[in-house]
Amino acid sequence: MQIINLDNKEQLNNFVSSQKHSQFLQAWQWGEFHKIVSNNVFRLGVHKEGELMAVATIIKKVLPMGKFYFYCPRGPIVNQSQLDHLEQILDILFIRVRALAQEQNAMFLRFDPIFALPELNFVIEQTIDVQPSQTLVLNLKKEEEDLLKAMHQKTRYNIRLAEKKGVKICEAGEEHFDEFWQLLSETSDRDKFRTHGINYYQEMLKLGHRNGGAGKDFVKLYIAQYRKKMIAANIVSFFGDTVTYMHGASARDERNVMAPYLLQRHTIQQAKESGFKYYDLYGIDEEKWPGVTKFKKGFSGKTINYPGTFDFIFDQNWYNVYKMVRKVRRTF
Repeated sequence: MQIINLDNKEQLNNFVSSQKHSQFLQAWQWGEFHKIVSNNVFRLGVHKEGELMAVATIIKKVLPMGKFYFYCPRGPIVNQSQLDHLEQILDILFIRVRALAQEQNAMFLRFDPIFALPELNFVIEQTIDVQPSQTLVLNLKKEEEDLLKAMHQKTRYNIRLAEKKGVKICEAGEEHFDEFWQLLSETSDRDKFRTHGINYYQEMLKLGHRNGGAGKDFVKLYIAQYRKKMIAANIVSFFGDTVTYMHGASARDERNVMAPYLLQRHTIQQAKESGFKYYDLYGIDEEKWPGVTKFKKGFSGKTINYPGTFDFIFDQNWYNVYKMVRKVRRTF
C-alpha cells in the first residue's frame, strides 16, 4: 500500500460517491468550500496497485496562539470491501497525517469515522461529537406511497394542512440569502443553538455557481413561502447516492401553517425523483434536540449510529492546554 496526494476531482468524487450512503463532507466540493471559509485543505489517498482503498479530505483549522488542528469530517472513507484491511490502511494514512502535522504545526487530527475503530498504535481519544453520532435515513428505493404510509399520522396531517393553507415551496438562489439569514438567526436565538458566521452560509450557497458551475446541484436552498413571505428554509446537499438535510430555519410567526413539514416532504420527493437512493435527515438526539428529533422521526426512516468523534493527538502537552481552555469557554 502507498499514500498519495489526491489532486483529481473526478478520482476523489468517484471513490467517495461509490460507497453506500455517500458522505458529502468528503466530496471535492466541500474541500473547495473550506479552502475559502477555513484554511488549507489536504486530500490523501491510500492505494494498492493503482486502486484506491481509502481517501481523506483534511481541513486545517485555526486555533489561538499560532496553533492549528486538522479535521477530517465523516472520514476517512474506506472502501467497504477493504474493511478487513482497516488497521493497515489507517496505519499508513495516520503516519502520513502525523508527518503533515509536523510540517503544518497541527496539534491533533479530529475525525468522525463511519466504521468502528480497530486497535491502533496511536494516541487517540474520543471527544465531543462534531458531526451527530446518530442520524435517520430514508430509503428512497421504496415506492412513493410506501414512504408516505411510513410517516407518522400527525406528520401526514401537517403536510396536508400546509398544502391546504396555501404554503408554496420553491428552490431559491442567492437573492434570497438575506431573508434566509434573518430566519436562521431567529431560529438559533429561539432554539438556543450556535450558527456559523454569515460568510459560511453565503459561500456554501455559491457552490453551485463557482468554477463555471462545477459544483452545480451540490447544495440547494429550498424555501417555504406563505402570503409571499419566507417562513421556512432548508439547505440540502446532493451527492453520490444521498441527499442530506444540512440546515433548517423557520419563523416563529405562522407556525400554525406547518410549513417545515411540507418543505421537508417536497425535498424528499425531489430527491426520489432525481434518482437518489437515500435521504439523510442528519442528526437526531432525544436529549439534546427533543423537538427536532420528534419532527424528523415523524418522516420515519432507519436509525444509523456512528462511533463518534475522535482526536488523534500529536502534541499531548498542547492538547491538554487546549482541552482546559475549551472546558472553560464552554462554561460561559
